[in-house]
This record gives sequence, structure tokens and C-alpha cells, in this order.
Amino acid sequence: MSNTAKVRLSGENFRKIVAHAESVYPNEACGLLGGVAQDGVRDVREVYLLTNVDASNEHFSMDPREQLAAIKDMRSKGLQPLGNWHSHPETPSRPSEEDVRLAYDPNATYMILSLESRMAPNLNAFRIREGKYEWEILELYDRF
Repeated sequence: MSNTAKVRLSGENFRKIVAHAESVYPNEACGLLGGVAQDGVRDVREVYLLTNVDASNEHFSMDPREQLAAIKDMRSKGLQPLGNWHSHPETPSRPSEEDVRLAYDPNATYMILSLESRMAPNLNAFRIREGKYEWEILELYDRF
């Protein structure tokens, strides 16, 4: 992984993702990531919580109107779309075959939150290219 990206996410946004995933459990939760990318670092500044219109525990589809509203909000804040996130209610935090097959942007960050252990939610970040995934370095931090 010579071009491994570093992704930064605040503890506040991590907790926001976990809370949303818990609120729709046992279905998958999903959303978008907005932020700034420079010097090989993707700084996620906004996490958008979207509706999984499939209401399924095995796959997700984001509400198109909510996606558009999130993109408009990013633009109004001077942010760019960095990727998306979704949860795996019962499986590990890594892309499934379906996740890999449906990945459309080789430059996007794909975050996956596993609730396999409800007591210890596990979040990881990936790039998916040409049918394969690579781990990204995910740095969680808190603002003081």
C-alpha cells in the first residue's frame, strides 16, 4: 500500500456514527463524509446521517434526496465529498463482496462500522479499487 491515505475523524463524529447505527439496528446505517483533503490527509469535518431506504441488515441504499442535500450542505461549507460510511450489524469491519462490487469511486474513503460486538464498535476506513480493498490509516481524535 504505497499510497495509503490517512483519514482523521473526531471522537464526536465517531460517536455520531455509532449512535445512528445503534438507532437503526439491526439494519445497516449509512451516510456521507464531507471534509478537506490535502497533503495525503483526509480530514472528515462533517458526518451526514442518511436513511437506508432498503431497511436491510445485509445491504444499504442511500436516500437520493438526502444525498443531494448533504452535497449541497458540503458545498455551502467549503467542504468536499470524501466518501461514505455504513454499518455492518453482525459482521466485521471490512468490505463485503457486495461492498467491493458496488464501490464506484476509487478515490473515495469507505468507512465501515462493525456492531458485531455491541460493547466495542469497530470502525475502519478503506479504499476500494479494481475489485480489491486497501486499509487506510484512521486517526480518531478529540477536540478540546
